[in-house]
Amino acid sequence: MLKTRVITAVIALLAVGIVLFVIPPLYTELVIGLLMVAAAWEWAGFLDTESNTQRLIYTGLIGAALIGVWLAIEGYADTILLIACTWWVLAFFWNLRFPTPIPNAMRWLCGFLVIVPLFLALILLLRQGVEYLIFTLLIVWVADGGAYFAGKAFGRVKLAPAISPGKTWEGVVGGFVLVAALAIGVAVWQELSVAVLLPFCLAVAAISIVGDLTVSMFKRTAGVKDSGTLFPGHGGVLDRVDSVAAAAPLFVLGMNGLGLV
Repeated sequence: MLKTRVITAVIALLAVGIVLFVIPPLYTELVIGLLMVAAAWEWAGFLDTESNTQRLIYTGLIGAALIGVWLAIEGYADTILLIACTWWVLAFFWNLRFPTPIPNAMRWLCGFLVIVPLFLALILLLRQGVEYLIFTLLIVWVADGGAYFAGKAFGRVKLAPAISPGKTWEGVVGGFVLVAALAIGVAVWQELSVAVLLPFCLAVAAISIVGDLTVSMFKRTAGVKDSGTLFPGHGGVLDRVDSVAAAAPLFVLGMNGLGLV
């Protein structure tokens, strides 16, 4: 299993490198869009239906929303991102109350709130500069990696046992420590204010945890371990982007609001 995960991770990193640095930006946006459509198909698996027709309809609706956002990206970006950040704050409190029943209508709506703003944020980061997109991903990956290893070594107190029994508060602290080191390093390198960048990166890392737990909450409600099987050993698209879905909208808003561009 570990060998499969490592091989998949290496191939995925190579693919990310090609998408970000080799192919033209327009095609990169197309690839991101296709991944979001795949995420929509996976989210449709959380709905209270076994009909592929309904899954196709749901996926098509999100696909249409993605096209609409792409066509009107400048006019409504801030509004959509603010709605997304508000949703993730509400999701944090929802996580605290889990397990609670999730009506099917709410599952339909939440898929839009997760996937559409993620697509918008990734496109905006890419257009601002690939380094901003990479930095966002690094914050999430460093937080996740630090949490994994610190949790393995020191984990005792469960973070959200009803949602993700493997996560611990010690892991969260470990992730924050590594994110803090990353933020300080980038601030010094780019001659930015540590007092601004450090709390900002920690906030992005914190909300990324909410994204991970929230998607896990929907998976548990649907009775599935992974959202899909696209990445052997790692699950589906949603399993790979759940943390980014919460982190990217906040990063874009904060990047603009704090003058980090």
